[in-house]
Amino acid sequence: MGVLTLLSEAVQKGRADDVLTLINAGLDQGLAAEQLLDDGLLQGMATLGERFKNNQAWVPEVLLAARVLNKGMDALKPRLIEAGLTSRGKAVIGTVEGDLHDIGKNLVKIMFEGSGFEVIDLGTNVKADEFVEAVSAHHPDVLCLSALLTTTIGEMQAVIGAVEAAGLRDQVKILVGGAPVTEDLASQIGADGYAADAAAAADLASRIIALAS
Repeated sequence: MGVLTLLSEAVQKGRADDVLTLINAGLDQGLAAEQLLDDGLLQGMATLGERFKNNQAWVPEVLLAARVLNKGMDALKPRLIEAGLTSRGKAVIGTVEGDLHDIGKNLVKIMFEGSGFEVIDLGTNVKADEFVEAVSAHHPDVLCLSALLTTTIGEMQAVIGAVEAAGLRDQVKILVGGAPVTEDLASQIGADGYAADAAAAADLASRIIALAS
């Protein structure tokens, strides 16, 4: 089995020591840092994300893999900077005002980072004007809004309205998700897309950016 396959499997299994060893082995073999990132680390996270989407993997496995992925990316970072590699895109994410739930948001962050995105995480209970400030400051490709309570769905629409009022609506795609959110609701409140889970959100964002480029 090659280094890239083993690296992918080590990420999926959450084996940090193996990931670091395999990265060094790959570099010694002359593999490019970008190849180790794309075909090893990110491929492992993408595979696990697909299993998670199909209910074949669970939240603790994803969280462990994410920690291992980040260690691997930290190890590769100097080589990636040297090679001039840029992120696949930028995302601002947060749970809307009045909602303190963060597990879903955190999984979205993991899946986005596992797809090569730079992520600005605003946390939970985020006010509409804070989302607007983040869009203005960071110029993200996508803005991801999360809500787990039916009582906070209206805040998603408030955020979209605030972004529009600030004259920034045409500069960012807005994706929404969370237990009470549906595709029909997303359309009604003026979002650009809806994702049923974290893996689907990362896939959707990647497709949106590909279409825009």
